[in-house]
Amino acid sequence: MRSNVAEYDLIAPPTLTEALQTLADDPRYSPIAGGTELMVALSAGRLPQKHLLSINHLRELRFIDTTAEAITIGSGTTFTDIRKHAVIACDLPLLAQAASWTGSIANQNRGTLGGNIVNASPAADSPPALLAYDAALTLISASGSRTLPYADFHLSYKKTALRPGELLHSIRVERRFTNYRSYTRKVGTRNAQAISKVAIAALALVSEGERRVIQDIRIGAASLRETPTRCSAAERALLKQPLTPASLPALIAAARAALATEARPIDDIRSTAKYRAAVAANLLEEFLRGL
Repeated sequence: MRSNVAEYDLIAPPTLTEALQTLADDPRYSPIAGGTELMVALSAGRLPQKHLLSINHLRELRFIDTTAEAITIGSGTTFTDIRKHAVIACDLPLLAQAASWTGSIANQNRGTLGGNIVNASPAADSPPALLAYDAALTLISASGSRTLPYADFHLSYKKTALRPGELLHSIRVERRFTNYRSYTRKVGTRNAQAISKVAIAALALVSEGERRVIQDIRIGAASLRETPTRCSAAERALLKQPLTPASLPALIAAARAALATEARPIDDIRSTAKYRAAVAANLLEEFLRGL
């Protein structure tokens, strides 16, 4: 049953400062950016928040800043902005690919990176890449700001480290992954406009020369646990290991076994836990063979 829009209140403070003050003064208000998730819930009669505060128009949250050290992306930056940005495509290809997977072109024009993060879906497209890149988040409120690793943001299913009155301001990724091999793949019902059954984004730094060794490895995943997750056990099984044709079978076996210890997928309308676990292991193997 559709919601009765007359029961809802929407305000749009003209500045970020006023928006933060409203959130501090009146905890009933929930921020809304592109609305690609909330409007689905509204149409289905499942949107519990009756007081909405629009931040979609705030230019202070929509930006991409690049320096020699890092790329900082405002939380209000759309997936179209990300998909079309030349520096992101070059330095953060996993994130650029995730942006191209997120819904339709219309969704990409409206949906924001901050909204994708704060919505906290375990199946979201951008988190695996951000986890692999060791992103950091800046959170702001009327009383100040703080920064925390993105890996510490998701606490449990749909629960985040955001405090009352806080907004996600920006996402920062260091520009230190240009020499890494990258891999990402999303498995869903369709190639586009489909929520992932399982997805992986991975990076590896492999030493060159006679004795090739995995010097660093980082693996982010969607739909494997109750939150977007970094596959730490699989990473530990692979780190500093030799990468040769002779060692590859044992390395793959160890990685698959380690992943099985940390994967906690569920059965739902889109897939089964057994399928998700098997496909995730297959994707990890595909990544390693590609190295």
